[in-house]
Amino acid sequence: MRKLNTTLLSLVGAFTLSLLTACGGHSETSSPPNKVTLAPLSGSNSGSSARKLEVSNSSNSALSPTKNSVASTTAAGTVPSLSAQKDAARFLAQASFGPNMNDIMQVAQGGKAAWMNNQFSKPQTLHRTYLDFLATELPAGSKLAQIDFFKSFWKQAVTGEDQLRQRTAFALSEIFVISFQNSNLPFFPRGVASYYDTLGQHAFGNYRHLLEDVARHPMMGMYLSAMGNRKESNERVPDENFAREILQLFSIGLYELNPDGSLKLRNGLPIETYSHDDIAGLSKALTGWSWAGPDQSEHRFKGHITDPNRDWLPMQNYSAFHSSSEKKFLNTTISGTTSGEADLKVAIDVIFNHPNVGPFIGKQLIQRLVTSNPSPAYIQRVANAFANNGQGIRGDMKAVLQAILLDDEAQNLNPANPNRKVREPIVRFANWMRAFNASSTSGKFLIGNIDDPMTGLGQNPMRAPSVFNFQRPGYVPPNTAIANADLTAPEMQNTNEISVAGYLNFMMDVIPSGVGIGSGVRDVQPNYSAELALVETPEQLLDRVDLLLLNGAMSPTLRNQILSAVNSVIIPISTFTNAEQVALAKANRVHLSIFLTMASPEYLVQK
Repeated sequence: MRKLNTTLLSLVGAFTLSLLTACGGHSETSSPPNKVTLAPLSGSNSGSSARKLEVSNSSNSALSPTKNSVASTTAAGTVPSLSAQKDAARFLAQASFGPNMNDIMQVAQGGKAAWMNNQFSKPQTLHRTYLDFLATELPAGSKLAQIDFFKSFWKQAVTGEDQLRQRTAFALSEIFVISFQNSNLPFFPRGVASYYDTLGQHAFGNYRHLLEDVARHPMMGMYLSAMGNRKESNERVPDENFAREILQLFSIGLYELNPDGSLKLRNGLPIETYSHDDIAGLSKALTGWSWAGPDQSEHRFKGHITDPNRDWLPMQNYSAFHSSSEKKFLNTTISGTTSGEADLKVAIDVIFNHPNVGPFIGKQLIQRLVTSNPSPAYIQRVANAFANNGQGIRGDMKAVLQAILLDDEAQNLNPANPNRKVREPIVRFANWMRAFNASSTSGKFLIGNIDDPMTGLGQNPMRAPSVFNFQRPGYVPPNTAIANADLTAPEMQNTNEISVAGYLNFMMDVIPSGVGIGSGVRDVQPNYSAELALVETPEQLLDRVDLLLLNGAMSPTLRNQILSAVNSVIIPISTFTNAEQVALAKANRVHLSIFLTMASPEYLVQK
C-alpha cells in the first residue's frame, strides 16, 4: 500500500492476529503465531512503499464466530431496497465468484430463482478454444504452457457472464481432481483446459454423464493411471488406482450413508461401501482404455502415435487389452463376453445408482458453495433433489444446485447456525477483481502461478497437491474451538501463519497496483472510479465496500476501526500545485478501506 501511515501499520498487525484467530490457528505441521511485525516489501514492482508481514510463532488461537446484523431500507422507486441488495450480495457470494453491483441489482430486482434460470440458459465458453487461439499467437517453436490455462481461467472467472457455471465448475474441479502438479499434465495444457470444459459442460447436466465423461477423459486417464490399463495376466493385475478413486472420492465414499449424510451403523460400527474385491473387479471392467484414434494398434495404445487432438478427445477402448474374464463389484456381475464400452456403461450405471451418491456428493457441493457444516436436514433435501428432480430424473445437476442455493439454510442469517465457511484464496482473489470491475490491458488476464504461500495465495486453479484436493472435506483443525464444537473446516487445512501473511502481503500489493506476470506491467487493473467518487464521505465509501465484500453485514466494531483508519488519511485542500498529492490521498482511502475489509476475519469467513 502506498505510504502506509502509523495507524495503518498498527491496524494491519491487529487485523492479522485476528485473522489467524478466526481461521482457527494453525495446521498440523506448523505452530500458531503470537507476533506480527512489518518489514519493507522487497522485490515489489509497484513503485510504492509497501510493507511485508513477517510472523513469529507461539501460542494457540481459535475460532470465535462474529455476530453480524443486516439493516434494511425502504425501496425508492425502482431501486431495490438495501436489505434486498444485501440479500442478493450474500446469495452471489455463494453462487458466483463474487458479486458486483450489476449482478446485485439483477438478483435484487428479479429474484434468486429467476437469476439461476437465466444462468442455466447462458452458453458455455470453452477454455480449450481460447487456448487454441492463444496458440496462434505463439512464436515459432513455442508451445502452450499451464500459464495459458491460468489466463483463460481468470478471464472467465472474472468476466464470464455464466457465473453460476464458473463457480460450479471450480467446485467440481475440487472433487474430480486432476492437477498440473502431476509430472505429465504440464505437457498438456490444452487437455487440462478441455477437462475443465467437461466439468463446466456437466455442471448443468446430469451427474451420470459427468462420471462417464470424466472416466473417459485422457487427462484423468493420465492423472489416475487409467490410461493404458491392461487386462490381467500371469505377470500383472489391472491398475486399481482409478477404480478406487471413482468410488472413494467421486461418488460413494468409504462408508454407507443415510439420506441425511449420517453414517449407517452395524453393531455400532460404520459399514464399508466396498471391499478390495470390489476394487479388483471394477478395475478389470475398466481395462483397455487409451488414446483416441482411427485404429486400435498397440503403438497408439502405448501413446507412440501422437495425434494432434488426442489430448482432449475421449479415450477409446482397445479390445486386445480389455479383460475378457468375469468382473464382480458392488453386488454386480459382468460376464467376460461383453466389450470394454459396455463394461464401462454398466460400471457407471451401478456407481451412479448407489444410494450414497446423493448425500455424499450433495454434502461436498454444499461445503464448496455454502457452508462447511450443513445440517443433516439440509443434506437430505439436497440428496432428495439428486434422487428425483421432481420429474423422476436422478442426478439432475440443475435441481441439485437449486436445492443447495435456494434452501432456507443457505440463506439463513441466524448466527446460532454454523452456516459459514472459510473463503478459499482463489475465491477471495476473484471476488476482489469482480467487485471492482478489474479489466485486463492485454485482454488476456496475464496472471501466472500464484500458489506460493509466502508470496502469493497458496492456491492456483488445477494445481492441487494430490487427488484429495487442496483440503479434505472432513478436515478438523486440531486444538481449536472448531474441533471442540465437533465441526469441520476444510479450508483450514491450508491455513496457517505463513499462508495468512502471504495472502495479506499479496493483497496489500495488488489492491493499489493491480496484478500481472513477473516484474512487468500489471496487466490486470481494478476500476475504483465509483469508490473514488465517495472518498469525501467515508461512511458511504465503506457502505459500498461492505456491500460488495461483506454482503452489507459488517459489524459496528469493524466498521469503526476501518472508518478511523480511512479518516486518518487526510485529503489536502486542492491547489494548483498539489493535484498528485490529493489524488494519492483519495486513492489511499479507497485502498485502505478495501484492504482492511479483505484482511478481516469477517470477510475471510463467508457467512
